Amino acid sequence: MILFELRCGKDHRFDAWFRDNSAFDLQSAHGLIACPSCGDTDVAKAPMAPRLNKATGQALDAPDVARALRQALGEIRKSVEAHCDYVGDKFPEEARKIHYGENEARPIYGEATQDEAKELAEEGITFQPIPWVADEN
Repeated sequence: MILFELRCGKDHRFDAWFRDNSAFDLQSAHGLIACPSCGDTDVAKAPMAPRLNKATGQALDAPDVARALRQALGEIRKSVEAHCDYVGDKFPEEARKIHYGENEARPIYGEATQDEAKELAEEGITFQPIPWVADEN
């Protein structure tokens, strides 16, 4: 499988997977590829930079990319745990208290439901959801 970045005639860009280069060519020739934004079937491959492993200069395959992403998320987790206070499911309440000046400002992390996160965002409270990967141990 190969991932191509594609561009329609209206310059919308999107990604699509193909078995190989000839599968893209065949589907494109028959108008079987459509832009998800506008439905245009005038689709061509957009110029792409190869994904390279900075350490070796070698192209990364999907498992390598997944491994690198997992490692980066693990590093983010370690940094958050080292530099922020864990407030658990009290995150929305604590974030509000900090936002409205009821508590001293400090970095915190914890859990919030999707509804709670939506309410915080609507109140203008800045936060960032982070995909939390399990410890590798």
